[in-house]
Amino acid sequence: MQLSYWEKDTYFSNIDVLIIGSGIVGLNAALHLKTQQPKLKVVVLERGLLPTGASSKNAGFACFGSPSELLDDLSRHTEEEVFALVERRWKGLQRLRQNLGDATIDYHRWGGYELFEQSQEPLYEECLDRLPYLNRQLQQVTGEQEVFRQADHKISQFGFRNVAHLLESTAEGQIDTGKMILALTQKVQSLGVLVLNGLEVLELQEEDKGITAATAQGIAIHARAALVATNGFAQQLLPQVQVIPARAQVLITEPIPNLKLKGTFHFDHGYYYFRNIGNRILFGGGRNLDFKTEETTALGLTELVQHRLEQLLREVILPDTPFEVAHRWSGIMGVGTAKTTIVQPVSEHVFCAVRMGGMGVAIGSLVGEEGADLVLKAL
Repeated sequence: MQLSYWEKDTYFSNIDVLIIGSGIVGLNAALHLKTQQPKLKVVVLERGLLPTGASSKNAGFACFGSPSELLDDLSRHTEEEVFALVERRWKGLQRLRQNLGDATIDYHRWGGYELFEQSQEPLYEECLDRLPYLNRQLQQVTGEQEVFRQADHKISQFGFRNVAHLLESTAEGQIDTGKMILALTQKVQSLGVLVLNGLEVLELQEEDKGITAATAQGIAIHARAALVATNGFAQQLLPQVQVIPARAQVLITEPIPNLKLKGTFHFDHGYYYFRNIGNRILFGGGRNLDFKTEETTALGLTELVQHRLEQLLREVILPDTPFEVAHRWSGIMGVGTAKTTIVQPVSEHVFCAVRMGGMGVAIGSLVGEEGADLVLKAL
């Protein structure tokens, strides 16, 4: 691609910070940089027309962990680690709402629910037994009493079949992630950040006084520092960073008259999740049906997962309600052996803020700020 003198001078000269990835982390990093140092020239590069990973492709859950997920985490990590992560998710959600406003991101705190089938009776009993403990821990984080509570009486109200028990999370909400990304993009642009789509970075080269980014379009871009915020795609630029891509497949129904569901719902250890969007159902998950196939950076759908999603809609979620699937899509998350994020220097002038572990909506605002702070210290 040939650039004019004007284009090179306006867009690509004297860049202080180059951010790679225009999702929730990259945009929050740009926001924090311009808030802290308004005179910095900050450029965000995005290889796609829109954010490529999961920021505007996810289910829009404003959540911080279901009872069974937290108990599972406690079996693998220390109590301090688990609830420190919950606290970061909670604070991240508050920061997101503070930065953009509830009306802008269509935030609703309608509560969240975890479903248990009859075969999961032992798991349910364990969760029920530990609710007082979990609620004490969550009160220290949220300031609210009895965040988790029994909700079996709502099973018939929601119209579920083959569901034996429900646990409710009173502090869980939902957002519109398309509106979130649009609002974040407009906010950083209003502060002077350049967001350039359709530019794919292939390599970052370290230099004495900064970096050069080589792009697929043949444009070499110089900057004093770079922050990689590509989450599930991080290893393409930084092979040494331990991030495993995880594809999540999703579908949404046509509008359903008199839909009974309102809120966010998790089941099967969080591998399936659904919510209402108005009077539609968004339903996603099934990665556990074939982990290896879903460890990919390729956006796409599989018959195995899509068939299972439709089957569960028919048999569990909407057993007495006819529905039509309106649309299907997928997004790419970044996960690892631990649920901790990776926010660290990679070299003198290159930094990364990646591995959201499927909790980007909750934690992305904080992770973006943390990545920006590392860059600011280096400038």
